[in-house]
This record gives sequence, C-alpha cells and structure tokens, in this order.
Amino acid sequence: MAKEVPALMSSQTSTARGSEPPPGSRSLTRFGTSPSSSSSLTLITWSLRSSRLRSITTRSSATVLAARTSFSAGPPGMMMVEEGRVFEVPGPMEHCVPLPEGPPHSPPRVVVVEESPPPVVHVQQEPTLPEMCGPPAPEMQFHPEVRKMQAVRGERMRILKRPNGDYSPKDISGKKTSVETERVHPFDLVEPMQYLFVRIVKARGIAPPSDSPYVKVRTSSHYVRSKPASFRPNEPNDSPEWNQVFALGYNKTDANSATLEISVWDSPTENFLGGVCFDLSDVPVRDPPDSPLAPQWYRLEGGAADQNPGRVSGDIQLSVWIGTQSDDAFPEAWSSDAPYVAHTRSKVYQSPKLWYLRVQIIEAQDLNITPNLPPLTAPEIRVKVQLGFQSQRTRRASMNHHSASFHWIEDLLFVAGEPLEDSMILLVEDRTTKEPALLGHVVIPLSSIEQRIEERHVAAKWFTLEGGSYCGRVYLRLCLEGGYHVLDEAAHVCSDFRPTAKQLWKPPVGILELGILGARGLLPMKSKGPGKGSTDAYCVAKYGKKWVRTRTVTDSFDPRWNEQYTWQVYDPCTVLTVGVFDNWRMFADVSEDKPDCRIGKVRIRVSTLESNKVYTSSYPLLVLTRTGLKKMGEIELAVRFACPSLLPDTCAVYGQPLLPRMHYLRPLGVAQQEALRGAATKMVAQWLARSEPPLGHEVVRYMLDADSHTWSMRKSKANWFRIVAVLAWAVGLAKWLDDIRRWKNPVTTVLLHILYLVLVWYPDLIVPTGFLYVVLIGIWYYRFRPKIPAGMDTRLSQAEAVDPDELDEEFDTMPSSKPPDLIRVRYDRLRMLAARVQTVLGDFATQGERVQALVSWRDPRATKLFIGVCLAITITLYSVPPKMVAVALGFYYLRHPMFRNPMPPASLNFFRRLPSLSDRLM
Repeated sequence: MAKEVPALMSSQTSTARGSEPPPGSRSLTRFGTSPSSSSSLTLITWSLRSSRLRSITTRSSATVLAARTSFSAGPPGMMMVEEGRVFEVPGPMEHCVPLPEGPPHSPPRVVVVEESPPPVVHVQQEPTLPEMCGPPAPEMQFHPEVRKMQAVRGERMRILKRPNGDYSPKDISGKKTSVETERVHPFDLVEPMQYLFVRIVKARGIAPPSDSPYVKVRTSSHYVRSKPASFRPNEPNDSPEWNQVFALGYNKTDANSATLEISVWDSPTENFLGGVCFDLSDVPVRDPPDSPLAPQWYRLEGGAADQNPGRVSGDIQLSVWIGTQSDDAFPEAWSSDAPYVAHTRSKVYQSPKLWYLRVQIIEAQDLNITPNLPPLTAPEIRVKVQLGFQSQRTRRASMNHHSASFHWIEDLLFVAGEPLEDSMILLVEDRTTKEPALLGHVVIPLSSIEQRIEERHVAAKWFTLEGGSYCGRVYLRLCLEGGYHVLDEAAHVCSDFRPTAKQLWKPPVGILELGILGARGLLPMKSKGPGKGSTDAYCVAKYGKKWVRTRTVTDSFDPRWNEQYTWQVYDPCTVLTVGVFDNWRMFADVSEDKPDCRIGKVRIRVSTLESNKVYTSSYPLLVLTRTGLKKMGEIELAVRFACPSLLPDTCAVYGQPLLPRMHYLRPLGVAQQEALRGAATKMVAQWLARSEPPLGHEVVRYMLDADSHTWSMRKSKANWFRIVAVLAWAVGLAKWLDDIRRWKNPVTTVLLHILYLVLVWYPDLIVPTGFLYVVLIGIWYYRFRPKIPAGMDTRLSQAEAVDPDELDEEFDTMPSSKPPDLIRVRYDRLRMLAARVQTVLGDFATQGERVQALVSWRDPRATKLFIGVCLAITITLYSVPPKMVAVALGFYYLRHPMFRNPMPPASLNFFRRLPSLSDRLM
C-alpha cells in the first residue's frame, strides 16, 4: 500500500530565494515521495550610511563613535568583513516573530537577503517600523537573534539622507517583458503570468470508502494538498466532493518533460485510494473570454508500487488547463505564491453609501422643569443627539415666558451610512444644576427620515418625548441630504466629488486603468527564524468608492502581482492612491487582530496623465518614522487614462464647480467639515473591516490620510516654503526690473525703453501682448513637462533632514503622552514661532493702517500734504496728455544710476511716517 510524505513547496518562495526546485520523484514510485531540497546559503551584507552629527555635546559624538565601533565588530557567531563583503549564517527558517520596537535612535540594522546570484544588497538604515503596525503588546517576547541586531545610537543626530534622485520615480517602460502566448492577453498593462489550473470537483465509487479523503496535486516543482472532502446529505461516503481550484506556477520551457500527478488519500490512515497522471505538454490553454473548461470523469489507477492494484476503483471529476491571472478562476484559486487563507486573497471592495443627516432642533414644549429655582435663574435646557458613535449637543435654549416653550433653531449634522438600520436618539437635558437631569428622549429610525437631493423645504414634525408619563414634545426638521458629497478623504487628495444621490451623477468622462506589476527591494518587515527576515506584501488601491486589494505574495522581497483594475472617471481632477502593506493578519488567530504594517504609498493625480498613454513607472515607497525618512523599496505601476483627447465633456469639467451644488447653497464650516470627515473615515473603516478578507482599520486610515491635519513642525516648514516658491516668480520679476533700472545690461535696458514707448503709444497692444507672452511661456515650458506622473517629493515635504525632536513631536499622541518637562520645552518653542508669526501679521496690519491714514486725518499735516499732492496730480493729468505723462514716469523710473540718489525716495519716506494703530495696543 503506497504511502506519501507531504512536502509542501512553493515555487514563488523557491524562486525568490534562489533555490532549485526539488527533483521529481517518479523514479521511486508513481506516487512516491519527494526528497527535500537542500537549503540555500544565506547571504548577509550590511553597509554603514554616513550620518551628520548635530554639534551639541561631546557626549553625542562619543556615543555615535562607540556605536560604530560596536557595530563594526558584528554580532557574535558571524563572519564579518567590511566594505560589502559576504557573511554566511547557516540555519533553517523556524518561526515568525515580530521585530521589537527599539529606542527612538537605534543604529543601522543588519538585513538578511536571500537572492539568486548576483546577490542584491538591501540597506536598512533604521529599525523595522513597529510604530507603523501600532504599539506591540508589552508582554511580547522577541527572538534573541533579533536582539543581536540591536545597538546603541547617539541621542541627538541630524539625519543625512541620500540625494533626492534616489527618491524620484523612474520610467521602466523599456524593462517590461511579455510572455509569448498563443493569444492576445486582455490585460495589456501587466505581464501575463501563466498558471496551471487544476479544478477538483468530486469523486464517485471510491473503494474502500473513506470518511475524510483528500487530494494531493504534485508537479516537478509544486506540491499542494486539498481540504478534506464534504458529503451531501443522505449520500454514501464513496462520493466525496471538494470543489476546489489550484493555480500552480507554470513554466513553458519545462512543460515538455513534466507530468501532473493527482492522487486521492484517506486522511486518518494515509491509505492510497488511487490517482491519475497528465502530461503537461497535452494540457489545453484557455484565455478569457473562453467559457470555463468542462470537468470530466477520469478513472482512478493504482501506483506502480501497489501490491494489489486491482483493489483501486472509482472515478474523479476534474479539469486541467493553462491560463493566466486574468482567468475568472484565479481570484478564488489556491495560488502557489500565497497560502489558501482568507487574508491573502485578492478582492474588490465598495465603500458604503454615506449621507449627511441634518437635524434642525426648533422648539420644545410642555417640559417638566425642576421647580423651586433660585430667583432670576433661567433653566438651562439643552438637546443631545446621538447617532452610533457620533454625539452632539445644542447650545442653551432661549425661553419664551408667555408660552413656557424653549427655542433653539439650530442645525446639527451627522454622517449616516447605508443600509439605514440605525436609529437616532434625541435626549432633552436640564443642566441647570451640577447633575444633569433627563427630561425625556425620543428614538427615530433613520429609515423613516425623508431624503432630499436639492434645496427644497422639508416639513417639520412634532415628536412626543418618552420617559414615563407625558414629558412634553419637541419640534424637529429632519432630512437626509443627498446633494452633498460626504468627504472621507482630505480635500486636496480626494478621488471623488460626486454627490450621494445617484440621480445627480453626471456621465463618466473616461476610464482609469491601473496595472500593479510588483515591487522591488522591499525591506524585511518581520523576523523569521534566526537571522532571517521576511515580508508578506500586498497592495491596496483606492479611487472613488472602489477599493482593490491584490493577493499576498508570501516571503518575498520582490513580489510580482501583475493584477489590473479599472475605474470610471467622473472628474479628472482627482487622485488615485496606491499603498503597500505587510500582511500580519494571516498569522493571527481568529480571536486576535494583528494590524498590518504599512510599507509606503503613492498618489497619482489623474489630470496629470495624457489621454490614452500608458505610463509604466517605478515609484519609491517612502515612510516617515520616528527615526526619520526611510525608503522601504519600490513599486512598479502601469497607469492609463482612457479618454478621448479634448472631448467637450472633459473640457467642460474644468469650468464646473468642484463640489456639488449644495456645498455652495448651504456651505459647511471648515471645523464642521473636518469633524464630519473624521466620522466618515471611521464608518468606512468599520464597513470594510466586516469584509472577507477584511481591510484593517489601520489600512483604511493610512489610505484616507486620516491624520493629515495634525500639527507638525515639518509640515509647517513645508507649507512656508511652498508659499515662498509660489511668490518666487514675483521676486524674480522684481529683481529683473531692478537690474534693468540699474542698467546692469545696457542693451536690455535700451530694448525695454523701446518696447515701453511702443506700448505707451499703442495702448491697445498691451493686453494682447501680455497674453502672447503667456502663450510663449507655456510653449517654452512644454519642453520641461514631466514625462511620468510625480510621486512623493521628499524635498517638498521637508523630510530629508528633520530634527529628531520635531519628528518625535509629530508622532506624539493627542493628548500628549510625553513627560511634562519635554512638553514645556516644546510649548516654549511653539511660543517663539508664534511670536514671529505675530510680528509678521502686525507688520501687515501696520501697512494697511498707514494706507487708511492717508485720508483719515489722524495726522492732519500728512493728510493735507497728501490731498495737495493728489490735487496737483489731478491738474497735471488734466492738462498734459496721458501718453506724455506715462513716458515721463517710465523714463524717470528707468533713469541711469548716475542720476539716482542712493537714499530712499520721498514718497516711501512719507508713507513710513504715517501713523498706525500699533501705538494703541496694550
């Protein structure tokens, strides 16, 4: 009776680690065992990146020197040679443990890279990002080998980063390789990946009958095992069913001599129940839109080593074909580069349909107010409204003493999501005393509230308060607003501006196609055995209401997904967000929830894409941690915006309002909009967390930029330099004019005199000449247009050289969890910055008040002088032709420096002497 030893192997893991696939076992027996392959050598390289120390104390320099000395010595038990030489560390992969959360200033790490030759060196500058995964459990114990990779770094260090070129996107369109197939691949943005599909449906007449049979599928490089069979009610146990599909990596060059072995085994006793073999060279090829291959019945046969082959009987129904990742069976198939668990499947998600719930609280009557109030004391009546985790309270009501009623006329806005199964709870409270008293409540189901899609009147209704006997009534106007767009993303990176009501949607203007090719050079995100790192990466893309998630490629630093997705584009001025994460939930139990670690993300603005052009680019995956900027790897994407060039509908979008009409008829405040956005983000995260496989809360918040408005000194500096860059053209123009009037280039100054004379004599040419210059400038800059969509800009983000204390402040919680002394220092620093801003604002106010003082008679002599000068200018302009005046003023401004006084002009001196209101400030 033939026995078989399970030897689960993964082609993708073997390829990533450079190990050869195990040889076939057909020489031993037809369904024999497969000898295990020898483990490959582990190559370790590390490189010390130069760091620029902050010259604060001698202690920090000595600490860094000691860290470098200890780091050069290397961990015990390792061969160490400097300058990129090879280290060898034996040891099999055992178990997976998370990397520990090191101190804020940890040293460069040793990164283990297992690659096929030539070896690829991955340099990890700071520790693997535990803060991106959320705080680890305090009782978690880490592997000793991980602790060996820790060392000490100086307390204060200025991080010296690589040039921005390493962080810039690159065009890789020439590197794209295609696999030759018999048919045209329908997904043209990604590389076709061929798979051997095996669909196991069911069996019949198996002898001897088994209560829990399973199927083994084996090729020369793959071995998989099916789930236990199931049986239909009232059916004999000789007819098991599996209904399972396997997708195994397929190499056309090795298919001529390879075979596929499918065998049935009894689970408790491991008895061989029969099998069937296929020659891979005869397996048919299927590409969509072909219909699925019909399964067929095959007779089960005994093995060559079976002593009694005649006892094997029964048939198995299956189908075998060769296809690509575009096959409709691929998403649910067991793939050779990902285990068959729910958290590794590729899926498409939809965000919930969100509404704004407007609650207008108008009036309340017949309330049971607390008697015996002190004299001249009005009761403080407030209304509290709750909807799920959202809660708001009105201001204090105004009381009508004639009717003993209370009035508010106040609007409260909430976010409600479909299906509208929740209920709104309204509480009327008397907060006159220290302990609030509940006067009554009312519960209103959301499904009973009227929906409106435009600005129209909604009738108000009386609702009776509950809470025992008659407690009074409240007058409310309720409606679900469908004319707004519920923002769940930051406005500057929003991917959709459509209103909630589908009746208001306009037709799409194009189709956005995204091909997620793969990633290169990912850093290890978890420790796997002694001295080994591992990354189980998957990709998430979000545009509009549609989210997509690729499959998880396990234990690979260079995963290849090659998955393509499409979205309808309703507004080209939107942003596509693509993020890469490390899968931790696949290792977690059902009861625990391990957050996935973020590796990085990329944003692509659709309006920057030319119509019908394929952009195949590699983008750096950058993450800002407590220890500074870190490059986690690169992601390769192919993007195309399929849209007719200069379509009237597309061009008309640029002249339409960005947000729906209701945002302008009844606008929302900035603080109110931000609070509603936080609620919408939380509702989207809760909705997607209930999917299978779920998208974690940390993934949704990272993709939606939920923390984009938190305080950061780095972001404040970045925004300041953005303002400076915007005003740079004005500064440059002023400098150019100053050079002209100083005659630094006499030829240019003379030509400007001639141009000025022409424009003064023919003033009707001024406006056309200005627009002509704009056209010429646009044509000139066409040469310097971006060739690929831009990614994250480290220089613009001020992330290349960041003070560690500022980074620690940026990642601090709210409220702060830091010691009081550190908070005091940061508060004093913030006060100093605010003092500078206060001074600048005061200077702006002073200049404006001086302009007002020209005619306000605060300084009578100055006002008399100004009025007299204005009268003289008026008489001059009435008596002298305006062209002569313009020529005289222009030539006076452009006069030679030999006729110029180095002191400030009289007009500027007069303006600076005008009074302002700064002398009235206390």
